[in-house]
Amino acid sequence: MRCADPVAAKKMEDAILTARKDTDSVGGIIQLDILGVPPGLGDPVFGKLDARLADALMSIGAFKGVEVGGGFGLVQLRGSESNDRMEDGGFVSNNAGGITGGISTGQSIVMRVAVKPTASIAKLQDTIGIDGENHAISVGGRHDPCIVPRAVPVIENMCALTILDAWEVQARLNPDWDRANTRTSDV
Repeated sequence: MRCADPVAAKKMEDAILTARKDTDSVGGIIQLDILGVPPGLGDPVFGKLDARLADALMSIGAFKGVEVGGGFGLVQLRGSESNDRMEDGGFVSNNAGGITGGISTGQSIVMRVAVKPTASIAKLQDTIGIDGENHAISVGGRHDPCIVPRAVPVIENMCALTILDAWEVQARLNPDWDRANTRTSDV
């Protein structure tokens, strides 16, 4: 299940197996934490890092929502509560998910993606045929009752490519930034 919590992982597995037994499917939410991104990637207007990452993730099939940092939960807070304060040379919180004003802060980039249930299921469903009449359809064959576990490496790689692209743009604009942020072990 790729879940750090073994109790939650068991509940997830049970929900997927129940959906399979019912010839149905379930979706889920995947959290991605991108570590080690230096501050300065992105752009405040046209190449915002969070917009580029969200665009990359939303281009993957079955993804229906992207949240960065505190995302939708931030609407419940006031600005004084949601702002990522700084003290003693660093951030105290990470509500912005490691990206502020479209530019990486050096904190972990935290994103969540909503993955819809698999559409192709064996359970009988209503539809309209090319004749305009009501019909029932069942999709035969083998289908995953949940694509969430299979989507994790896809998300990781899509985001890695997006971060690399942002890095290359920054390196071309400012070679000194690239040299300052590339360790020998990274090469």
